[in-house]
Amino acid sequence: MIVAMQEKATEEQIDFVIDAMVDAGVGVHRTTGASQTILAGVGPTASVDLSKFELLPGVLHVHRISSPYKLAGRGFRPEGTVVEFRNGVKVGNERVVVMAGPCSIESHDQIFETAARVKAAGGSFLRGGAFKPRSSPYAFQGMGISGLELMREAADAHGLLVVSEVMEISQIESMLPYVDLLQVGARNMQNFNLLRELGEVRRPVMLKRGIAATIEELLLSAEYLLAGGNYDVILCERGIRTFETYTRNTMDISAIPVVKKLSHLPIVGDPSHATGRRDKVPAMARATVAAGGDGLLIEVHPNPDRALSDGAQSLFPEQFVTLMDTLRVIASAVERTI
Repeated sequence: MIVAMQEKATEEQIDFVIDAMVDAGVGVHRTTGASQTILAGVGPTASVDLSKFELLPGVLHVHRISSPYKLAGRGFRPEGTVVEFRNGVKVGNERVVVMAGPCSIESHDQIFETAARVKAAGGSFLRGGAFKPRSSPYAFQGMGISGLELMREAADAHGLLVVSEVMEISQIESMLPYVDLLQVGARNMQNFNLLRELGEVRRPVMLKRGIAATIEELLLSAEYLLAGGNYDVILCERGIRTFETYTRNTMDISAIPVVKKLSHLPIVGDPSHATGRRDKVPAMARATVAAGGDGLLIEVHPNPDRALSDGAQSLFPEQFVTLMDTLRVIASAVERTI
């Protein structure tokens, strides 16, 4: 159930409504927007008489949520969520935020050169994997914490934020000193134990859509994070598996406007994993911005042909610069900035 408070509702009135909801046996999640406070009640709400809440002082209206995702739905934050980071970068407002870097952190020189190129081109985040979930047990698995230390140094040296993937609950605590945005990969989208733990962490999380997940399943996975009290969640469309084999996955551009309608959470696109082909990445990046995406996650490597992982989908730095120039034109056309 959603209880929308009046614009001038007092704290005393809000607290009274919260107490009444708790007494009715439901958990309460509060969000305060620019003009009003929204109280979301989760739990056994089917038998709750909504009419009694409509009569409480300060209440504007009450309605039952029909969708299975209560907190991820647009009704919880009608104005949309903006995830703000420590250096002032925001995801979910008029600016399209670009996160770029190699698939894997490989060496000091590689990550520092990449950071310099990403910053110069206008990127806000340095992305890179320290723990790599690879299909083959013999493939490069990442540098671990030592890799994160290098990436943190490189990002700080160039005024960038850090995004990297967390794969297990045991990695969360050790990653927090180095990572500004914790990424949950497609393989872990429905790792509910991991999501529950990340819901307890007060650090933004980027949740990637699973390889065969529906949009509803993606939003339900986000619900685990929100239910734990972590409202700084960013969704990521990274392509789904279809019968097509020419590209690595099929990028579902239509998911972006659908999510925008159904949910308040910002959504970014990952054209690198969606296509798996360097020559297709720019087109899908442009499409993401045109479709209303709030950001991009792009793989960039100083020498993709020698990359230890996913070199075929990584852009050369010069290609990344050209792409950024093009994206600025498209962003302007849809009343956004890069």
